[in-house]
Amino acid sequence: MAEARAAEVCRDLERIDERGFVVIDRLLGSAALDEIRHTLDPHLGGKHFGRNDFEGFHTERVYTLPALGAVFAALVEHPRILALCDALLSPNYLLTAAQAINIHPGENAQAFHYDDGFYQARRPRPAISISTIWAVDPFTEENGGTEVIPGSHRWGDEIPADAVSAIDFDQRMVYGRGNAPPTAEVMTRPADAPRAAGPMVETVVMPPGSVVVFLGTLWHRGGANCGRSTRLALSTQYCEPWARQQENFFLAVPREVARGLSERVQDLLGYSIHPPFMGHAGGLHPKRYLLP
Repeated sequence: MAEARAAEVCRDLERIDERGFVVIDRLLGSAALDEIRHTLDPHLGGKHFGRNDFEGFHTERVYTLPALGAVFAALVEHPRILALCDALLSPNYLLTAAQAINIHPGENAQAFHYDDGFYQARRPRPAISISTIWAVDPFTEENGGTEVIPGSHRWGDEIPADAVSAIDFDQRMVYGRGNAPPTAEVMTRPADAPRAAGPMVETVVMPPGSVVVFLGTLWHRGGANCGRSTRLALSTQYCEPWARQQENFFLAVPREVARGLSERVQDLLGYSIHPPFMGHAGGLHPKRYLLP
């Protein structure tokens, strides 16, 4: 059994190295999906729509999932995902984001971006973060399935000239001048900016319970939802142990909730030390602050 799992991870890593991402089918069963929907239900229903075009004005986002239920804590430490993170990131890596993304009908496609773009490091380079997007509803061409550009994880700071048809025009103009990796200003394009899609773009189509795992350097976007129903997904992201997390889990996850999480999830939230002493609290191990 262990050999079979190791072989699966090796195949996943080969695909990630080649294309920048891998799709793993039906990693979650129907019971887990039902629990996810049930736990999220009180937080959806139009309560948390995006505040800008990048978040999506017709997209609900629920952040800090480990604070909401055990099913999300289990997702964060899924062994198949952590095996990939073990291979791609340094020891003591952290959870940097955990959110639900519910794309409503009529939502536009996002601007193309890559998830570790806010770390101001020149490309090409190894990824500083690893992202996952879990399908709770089916991902289709019609309902806003994630769109990726295979091989774009190898791009440098200049977008290749033959990729112009696959990248949003405003990103090409700003990022193509050799500037630093895109900031939020670059990622948020004007409402009237062209939304081009070319032969390099591939839509991730997958059934519920499946997950796409991709490098933080892969260019991608949430697709437009041209269907008649919402498309619910979860995204967990992991980063190098020296990188700042997107979400401040110390404040967002109540201490009484953090106490009840597994030691592995506590480590991922940041209750851990990266040698020699990154992450200490008053000179002490941060887990001391979880003691009753």
